[in-house]
Amino acid sequence: MKQNEYTKEALLLLKKLIATPSISRDENEAANIMEAAIKDYGLKCSRKGNNVWSIDPDFDEKKPTLLLNAHIDTVKPVESWTRDPFSPTVEGDIFYGLGSNDCGGGLVALLQVFRHFIVNKVPREYNLIYLASCEEEVSGKNGICIALPELPKIDVAIVGEPTGMQPAIAEKGLMVLDLIAHGKSGHAARNEGVNAIYEALDDLVWIRNHKFKKVSPFLGETKMTITVVNAGTQHNVIPDKLTALIDVRTNEFYRNEYVYEYISKHCKSEIKAHSFRLHSSHIDPEHPLVKKCASMGMKPFGSPTLSDQALMDFPSFKLGPGESSRSHSADEFIKISEIRNAIKQYIELLSAE
Repeated sequence: MKQNEYTKEALLLLKKLIATPSISRDENEAANIMEAAIKDYGLKCSRKGNNVWSIDPDFDEKKPTLLLNAHIDTVKPVESWTRDPFSPTVEGDIFYGLGSNDCGGGLVALLQVFRHFIVNKVPREYNLIYLASCEEEVSGKNGICIALPELPKIDVAIVGEPTGMQPAIAEKGLMVLDLIAHGKSGHAARNEGVNAIYEALDDLVWIRNHKFKKVSPFLGETKMTITVVNAGTQHNVIPDKLTALIDVRTNEFYRNEYVYEYISKHCKSEIKAHSFRLHSSHIDPEHPLVKKCASMGMKPFGSPTLSDQALMDFPSFKLGPGESSRSHSADEFIKISEIRNAIKQYIELLSAE
């Protein structure tokens, strides 16, 4: 097949996906579409939950394995859409629809690339696996984390998130913490009790001002941000409890567990972590795939947004058509030319020198 034929097939599949609502945790029909498309292309297909994948039929355990991954789920459409988010619409080079940019474009482009190498039996020194995963937008426990154990050992992954086809070789992690300060209630007029707000003040100021020493050249600082604070019931009652949410964005130099322990040691208040599982991810800038990207004129960068990379315990980077700024926005779109160009660049990237 020629480049234009791959693009045409990708767009036909993307239209089906957009016309089929696939909000996180409700992706069954979208998974059915992906499963049918993979089989229609003459490829073997496996599935667990709403995760769908295809493994190189000539898989050789002696060769390294490259995973091509993108997600099938979307966020809920915001109220400010001026179009039907589930009605795929093409106007010139613009393709509108919920999930078109995040990350339908990468999803369908990577499948055509996998198809190109497998069906045409293009000689390679590595194995290929294609995985369409679910629940990415909510980091769900039935998403990629239940699919990865079913796959052979992965050496490196390309994740088709929208990056303007520039390699995001580092990605910030996420950890949400509860801060809980305890006091004792009393009457404000008599200055009774222990004010939980005052008990928390030093901790809140420390969190605001603290700077972690290790700064990433791609991701910058590890940052802590207090985003929600709740305390008190009425003006004349000393509050006996304060709770706050802390949004922590880690760079590749800090594991979430370490940051949690570090904050706990420096705070008087009680600190609880919602989860440690969403770590920062990165790949060595000297990795052959990253160097190949650079030789093709691409510029590596660090991404502040989270993806399924956080759940991968092997090197990975994001590279996909579209722009991150369009994600989760009203009237989301991707350009047809971006999908066409992505297929071409992926094939060049994965082909022998």
